[in-house]
Amino acid sequence: MTAASGTDSEAPGHEHRDVSGGWLRPAVFGAMDGLVTNVSLIAGVGGGGGARQIIILTGLAGLAAGALSMATGEYVSVSSQNELVEAEVRKERHELEVHPEAERQELAAMLQHRGIDPELASQVAQQISTNPEEALGMHVREELGVDPGELPSPVTAAGASLATFAVGALIPLLPYLLGYDSLWVALGLSAVAAFVGGGLVARLTDRPFLRGALRQLVLGAFAAGITYLIGRAVGAEVH
Repeated sequence: MTAASGTDSEAPGHEHRDVSGGWLRPAVFGAMDGLVTNVSLIAGVGGGGGARQIIILTGLAGLAAGALSMATGEYVSVSSQNELVEAEVRKERHELEVHPEAERQELAAMLQHRGIDPELASQVAQQISTNPEEALGMHVREELGVDPGELPSPVTAAGASLATFAVGALIPLLPYLLGYDSLWVALGLSAVAAFVGGGLVARLTDRPFLRGALRQLVLGAFAAGITYLIGRAVGAEVH
C-alpha cells in the first residue's frame, strides 16, 4: 500500500521533442525541395520530348547541383546567424563587465515585467549577477530570445539538407533509372511521395495528415504542371 502510494504521489511528466538541433527545418525543406525541383525538371524535359538518357542526365545534374546548393546555403545561413548571435553575446558580456549595476537593474526590470514582485526581482537579479555566466545567459535569453548554449550546428543543417534533397530528387528519377521510359510513371510516383511526405510532416507537427498531404500534392503538381507546359511549348517550337 505504501509503495503504491509513493508511486501515485510522483508528479506526472511529459517529454518534448528536440526542436533546437537545427536539423528538422533543413531536412523537411530539403526533401520537399528536392522532390519538387527534380519532378519539375523532368516534367519540363519530358514534356518537350526529351529522350530517356537526356531526362536521366538532367535529373542527376539537378540532384547534384540542388543538393550541393542547398547544403552550401544552409551552412552559410546557419553560420552567419550563429556569428550574429555570438557578436551580440560579446556585446552583452562587455556591458556586464563595464556597467554591472545598470545590467543588474535591467535584469530586475525584466523579472518584474514577467510578474515578479519588485523587491523579490531585485533580490533574484542580485543573486544571479553574482555568477557572470548565468547573468550573461539570462540577459541573452531575455533580450535576444536565444540560448547561446544551444545554437544550431551549421554542419548538421548542411548535412540534413544535402541528404534529404538528394533523396527527394531521386524519387522522380527512379522509373528511368530502373528502365521505364514513361514520364507519367515518374509523375505518379512523385505525386504519391508528395502526398505521403506532406502528410508525415503534418503529423510530425501535430496537424491533420490529409491537410498537409493535399497541400504538398497541390503545390508540387502546380510546379510540375507549369514546367511541363513550358516543355511542351518549347518542344513544339524546336520540332
